Amino acid sequence: MFVDSHCHLDFPELAAELPSLLEAMAAARVTHALCISVTLPDWPAVHALALEHPNLYASVGVHPDNPDAQEPSIDDLAERSARPKVVAIGETGLDYYRATGDLEWQRNRFRTHIRAARRVAKPLVIHTRAAAADTIDIMRDEGAAEAGGVMHCFTESWDVARGALDLGFHISMSGIVTFRNAQQIKDVARRVPLDRLLIETDSPYLAPVPFRGKRNQPAYVPHVAAEIAKLRELPIEEVAAATTANFFKLFRIAPGEASDAH
Repeated sequence: MFVDSHCHLDFPELAAELPSLLEAMAAARVTHALCISVTLPDWPAVHALALEHPNLYASVGVHPDNPDAQEPSIDDLAERSARPKVVAIGETGLDYYRATGDLEWQRNRFRTHIRAARRVAKPLVIHTRAAAADTIDIMRDEGAAEAGGVMHCFTESWDVARGALDLGFHISMSGIVTFRNAQQIKDVARRVPLDRLLIETDSPYLAPVPFRGKRNQPAYVPHVAAEIAKLRELPIEEVAAATTANFFKLFRIAPGEASDAH
């Protein structure tokens, strides 16, 4: 079986077709998915998905691409993270690709998420784009290793991956790893220890080959696993089993709870 460790099923282009998406997941043997929060006002819809569906889980956080979003406090994040089915803090991190000017607000927001994760002892879901050095530096400064977590949709070099691994973090591969020109990411996919690897779709974005350019969905995550299996010269079943086990362990989902949700 497979697990999608990062998707946005509350986004309008997916929420309108949720029943068919869940059916497609089941047909593809994708048994569970983590629905990721990007703003506090939209968080109730993310949480509702997790409460309504036994095989879905939720995070709570504010994405760095949202400069005008309601700024979360440590208490905001901690209170919401205590709700049922909320298993992570994030999506958080740094993104210097789209934002310009003084980005201290991004760094402060990131620090708030790390402090909340440490307080509640839940893992972080970290986004970094064009900001790898500052991301790793803040993770070190704020003791992110105490919470642990995952570098989602990883697109950086092996040196950055190693920095995150040294802090106890997992590395998650998206559909980008299937792209022909993504040689740096393929190299990382070969080298990350199998017990620290996750797979994701980041749907509705970044559909893997052979669906590149189309709207992504959790049912496509086996294609990510298949590419990793090819790169590592392993059976796809081994990659599926490892990434699924890693998901349940990282997000502290009890095996009984996981099996009940099939």
